Amino acid sequence: MGRRCVALIVEFHGETMDSDDPTFICDAMLGGLARWLRAAGYDAQFEYGIDDRALVERAQASGRVLLSSDGPMFERNVIKNGQVRALYIPQQLGKLEQLRFVLRELKLPLLRTRCMACGGELAEEPKHAVMGEVPPLAFRYCEKFWRCQQCKKLFWNGTHWQKIVGRLESL
Repeated sequence: MGRRCVALIVEFHGETMDSDDPTFICDAMLGGLARWLRAAGYDAQFEYGIDDRALVERAQASGRVLLSSDGPMFERNVIKNGQVRALYIPQQLGKLEQLRFVLRELKLPLLRTRCMACGGELAEEPKHAVMGEVPPLAFRYCEKFWRCQQCKKLFWNGTHWQKIVGRLESL
């Protein structure tokens, strides 16, 4: 099994994905990776409990790169013959190690962060527009705020965000 999985990973060596629009779909074991890919600026879908057939069909229909830790998934003909681009993610890796692995294997840079919850793009909001929506201390000390254009969640550069950025910069 290990030898076969290594061969599947090697398929992407030397290939640089289009950094303007790389998109991913993650299997049921990789929800944490999907969130970190979004933090790194990539559109990554994840649906808890999706079965393998539906996942492969969705990847094929959308042109997304399928990310999976399920070795038998890579036995499917559409993956073996390249109709569906896929990358095996070793199971023993933690979430940040998975992200590092994907970025390294596909030669991807860090991009502008997306909403970690839904993957939507973030747009800067004027400070006066978010008054009453953020905790008083965050409003007092933060100058910039961003809103997800999809789920409308509000973000600011607080300590939690600084930890996320620090982890991304350590990659």
